[in-house]
Amino acid sequence: MRDAEFTEFVQDASPSLLRAALVLLSSREDAEDALQVTLLRTYRRWDRAREAPKAYARTALVNACRERWRHRDRHPEVSQDMDELANVVSFAEAVDRRHVLVRMLRQLPDIQREVLVCRYLLDATVAETATTLDVAEGTVKSAASRGLEQLRQLQDDEEKRGCRVHPR
Repeated sequence: MRDAEFTEFVQDASPSLLRAALVLLSSREDAEDALQVTLLRTYRRWDRAREAPKAYARTALVNACRERWRHRDRHPEVSQDMDELANVVSFAEAVDRRHVLVRMLRQLPDIQREVLVCRYLLDATVAETATTLDVAEGTVKSAASRGLEQLRQLQDDEEKRGCRVHPR
């Protein structure tokens, strides 16, 4: 029963958790590692996590991403710039827009990016986001507001430079 429930949860939640990790981290490898850590931690604590598995996994994912940031700070490595990778392959227009959005999100302060990812990619409520990030609900609301405003400004700047952000 436990394994079947967990398997169903993994199939349901993994895509959105991976998308969130991709936004929070700079590479697909790091995002996949963070997802695996998240799923492992959730499985180990399934008896407790099964009551609210998405909330538990969101918190575990944010913590795994934070751990990855700290690890990178302590062990810097040479990484390829996302813009260089984008020049190697010609992506479809939808992927280009997503790339621009992710790049803009990465320009935000950590708390704003984390709040926007939880609220809008993981569909968490204000209360769930506050619990996940261990901050006050007011902090979630103000970080979301400021983050969205900063994204609008960055979007305007991108459009002025000729980068398309909106679909046709």
